[in-house]
Formats: sequence, C-alpha cells, structure tokens
Amino acid sequence: MRMAMSLVSRVSRLHLVQRGVLFHLNTARMASSLLINEPKYSWLKELGLSEENHGVFNGTWFGSGEVVESISPSNHKPIAKVIQGNLSDYEKCVSASAKAYQMWCEVPAPKRGEVVRQFGDAFREKIDILGRLISLEMGKIVVEGVGEVQEFVDIADYAAGLSRMFDGKVFPSERPNHMLLEQWNPLGVVGVISAFNFPCAVYGWNNALALTCGNVCLWKGAPTTPLTSIAVTKVLETVLKDNNLPGAICSMICGGTDVGIAMTKDERIPLISFTGSTPAGHKVSQAVHDRFGKCVLELGGNNAIIVLEDADLNIAIPAIMFACIGTAGQRCTTTRRLIVHEKLHDQVVEKLINAYKQLRVGDPLEPSTLYGPLHTKDAVGMFQRAVEAAKAQGGTVVCGGKTMQREGNYVEPTIVVGLKHDADIVLKETFAPILYVIKTQGFEEAVQWNNEVKQGLSSSLFTQNLNHLFRWIGPKGSDCGLINVNIPTSGAEIGGAFGGEKHTGGGRESGSDSWKQYMRRSTCTINFGKQLPLAQGIKFE
Repeated sequence: MRMAMSLVSRVSRLHLVQRGVLFHLNTARMASSLLINEPKYSWLKELGLSEENHGVFNGTWFGSGEVVESISPSNHKPIAKVIQGNLSDYEKCVSASAKAYQMWCEVPAPKRGEVVRQFGDAFREKIDILGRLISLEMGKIVVEGVGEVQEFVDIADYAAGLSRMFDGKVFPSERPNHMLLEQWNPLGVVGVISAFNFPCAVYGWNNALALTCGNVCLWKGAPTTPLTSIAVTKVLETVLKDNNLPGAICSMICGGTDVGIAMTKDERIPLISFTGSTPAGHKVSQAVHDRFGKCVLELGGNNAIIVLEDADLNIAIPAIMFACIGTAGQRCTTTRRLIVHEKLHDQVVEKLINAYKQLRVGDPLEPSTLYGPLHTKDAVGMFQRAVEAAKAQGGTVVCGGKTMQREGNYVEPTIVVGLKHDADIVLKETFAPILYVIKTQGFEEAVQWNNEVKQGLSSSLFTQNLNHLFRWIGPKGSDCGLINVNIPTSGAEIGGAFGGEKHTGGGRESGSDSWKQYMRRSTCTINFGKQLPLAQGIKFE
C-alpha cells in the first residue's frame, strides 16, 4: 500500500513538474512572439518599454487591471503587453493629481513655462524614436508620426512664451477710488481623454497649455495606443524628476470605458478635454454638464474641399491627395467630400485617379511609404460597409473600393462619383479613405453644400477670385471652425485655435486664446478709498 502511494506521489510530482515546464515554455513562446523582442524593433526598449508594462502613473508606475496586448495594424502582431488600470487605480491617480495641484498652482507662471519648455527639449531628443513608435502602434507613416511629436515640441515652445503673456484687463470704474480688473486662475485637475489617431499631439496641446496655466493633467489615452501613452509619460516623468516636482502633475492611466466614464462624472475634475467621435462626445458632454463641469470637445468632421473653375490645379491636386489619404483617411480633418465645378469635374477626377495609382503603399515605418493601414480590423469593416452603401445609393467607384490582399489592415484609397450632395452616405462621416466627388454649378451652391452636414470642423476653397475668397471666410461663407483657402483641410498649425462648430463640439485647443478654456475668470472690484459708493448710484442709507 505504501509503495503504491509513493508511486502515485512520484507520478503526481512528475506531472506537476511537466506542467510547470510546459507553462514556462508557453510563457517563453508568448514573450518571444512580441515584436519588442525582435532585433528589428529593439529600439522600443530605448523608450523605457519592456515586454510587460505598467499602464498607470501618478508619480509611481503600477497597474492592477487587465493585461492587454498592443497590436500593430501593419502586421497584426503584438508589440508588447500593458497592465491597465482599474477604478481603484484611477482613484489613486485622481487623489495624487489633486495633491500635486496644491503646490503646482503656486509656482509662478514663468517657472511653470520653463518646465514645459524643458518638455519640448526632451521630446526633441526623442522625436525620431517616438515617431517610429506612433507609426508602429497607430499605423500612420513615420513622417507623420515624427510630425506629431513635433507638434508637442511646438506647443511646448508656444506655452513657454505664453507663461509671460497671460493678459487680464483693467476696466474704468464708475465709482471713485475703485479699480475693476479681470483675474485668471487655474481650474485644478484637467482630464484629457484622447483618441487613437493622434496619440501624442492632442495630449501635447492640452498638457502644455493646462500646465502653463497652473493646472495638472490626468490623461487617459486610447485603449489601442497604450504604449505611446506610456512612452510619452516617461519623457514627462524624467523632466519632472529633474526639477524635483511630483510626477502626479502629469498622471496617466491606460484603461477601458469604465475609467473614461468615471472621469466624466468626477467633480474633482472641473474640465474634461475629449477627442473622439460625435456620439461618444455627446455622452461625455451630458455627463460632464450634469455636474456643471466644463468640456473641450473635439469631435467629428465631414470636411469638404471646393474647387472652383478658376482653381490652380497644380496646387489643388496634391492638396486634395494629402487631405484625403494622409493618415489613411483617419484624421478628423480628412477631406471626405470634394465639391468640384462641373467644368473641371472630369479633369480633376482623372488627375486624382492617376495620382492614387502612383501611391506608395507599404510598411509605415519605411521612409518611402506614403500610405499605411487602417488602425483596426473594425475600421476595415466600416470601410467595406461604406463602399457598399455608396454603391447602393447610386455612386460609382472609379478608384479603389476593396481591401488589399496583404498582411495588416490595408484598404484601397477610394474615389466615388455620381452621388447626390445630400445622399445619406455623403452626409455621414466615415473614418476611412473614401472620397465622394460631387459636381457643382458655382460658388453659392458649393458653400451651401459645404454647410449642410452636421459637423463643422474644416473646409477649404480653391480659387483665384478675391470676391469668392472673402465671401468664403465671411458670415455667409463656410460655417466651420477651420476655414482655408488654397490649402488642404488637414495640417493645421499650432499657432491658431483648433476646433470646430456644430456637432464637432465647439471646443478650441492649441493656439490663439485657447488657454482661456483651462482657466477660470474672475471680475475683481477693489475699493481703495474711505467711502462706500454703490454701483448705478444706488443710495442705501
């Protein structure tokens, strides 16, 4: 009996050892399948990334939530793993952010600007390698990835100058020995929820201005670009450490919808800056306004380019190309409608088809590539459904219209003609490289069609006619937040305010006086005399 039990025991131990060996073998295989472990992508480790990364930062790196893999859209392979945050982790971030605000808001604005300037310098040093990460994880071509980091650099420089230029006003008082002035103060914790298509730049716009104004940031990036969120935050962490400042000034959490919902409902976050779809933005707006918080919304854009009969096609065609296929049609400013004067319609379509056929498609990390993949498999399905809907509603596909038979989320950039200006699919924003070309008889009709969609983000007019130019930017012209002449709808500079009207949300980020959205304004009346005169001459004696 003892011999039998001993034999069973030895067999059981052997079985456990075998299972353990098998487990370690499987774990090793899983780790080796990650791109970060391939020599070609070893540069990822220079950004502080590893096989498995903590996805929450509040001065300390941690994470208690689900472990997810970041997938490269160009080959469907996992890049690395991220331990996301849960609601308990979120609570730790908010608490740390609120504590950090108490000291940060008292740092003089020019000194805050100096720290933000150092952010810009730190990103200059990492610009190429961060641009490659964005390209690998998001799917945009590497030159666009680098350009996105450049936007963070530019807005950091802008914010550093702004830190010495906040301008309140002093007003004449109707009462003797009284001063009437305007004082701007920070809000507190600014929540930033950004989208996959610009996983670095949009946060940069918010971060640089919010911090310079005296706020702290709590950032939730897109769930599908967590490695970019982590790498960007590691750069910021280094600068904060060098200045002996708490890391929670730039807290970050990778997480799911539950974390985003918690942010929108949290009264400790007076401002939520949200970038995403119009339906999601509507929910965010309702949740924030239910608690009387503030929103900066940057939502959808069903953008149009108008080409009049006097347009210079030598600049119009390349502009249309970039606006339509840049970031594979996944910019909020991508051109989705091309309204062309009937005399030029066929010529413009022919030139675009020829240009599309010469497009260099490939790995977005290759410098020669001009067109990469869509971000997810779901986006490919959305593209396919939109093409079929366009056909069903009377459109003719004259270029593209299919998925590409290659590894990754590649689809053909597509041109559709023959649709009515108000066809359902034309009026709907599809986040894909599909262009609807529509004939117009003239300027007034084209402007009307530009304005008939629910969104109002970006628009562009190609003309040499000064009358049309100034009417286009006037009260009866384009109703968009970005109104362009002889340039693409995409590729805005940081010096101007970025944002749109109507269902685009009305928010403004980046330049001009966008900083005011990150502050509260107080009108201050100071009596420095010995009498108490009341306004409007009221006597209360």
